[in-house]
Amino acid sequence: MERRETQIINRLGLHARAAAEVVKLATTFDASIKIHRSGEVANAKTIMELLMLGATQGTPVVVEATGTDEAEATAALTALIDARFNELE
Repeated sequence: MERRETQIINRLGLHARAAAEVVKLATTFDASIKIHRSGEVANAKTIMELLMLGATQGTPVVVEATGTDEAEATAALTALIDARFNELE
């Protein structure tokens, strides 16, 4: 299992388009990927679960992956979050 901590930094938080970007990237990995927020856990491959986290700007999150490509998955998802989900602000 691989875990990385980061923070939601984009102004709109983990909204629908951002969650879709997470799912799009997460589904390219074989690993099981979860996003943790304040005791809640969402499957990173399920958009509704991600939206239910209610992660707003400034929210700390943990990206956790288990599987053969867990290190690559956590690195890629953390990079996406740190890049504001590739949104222009």
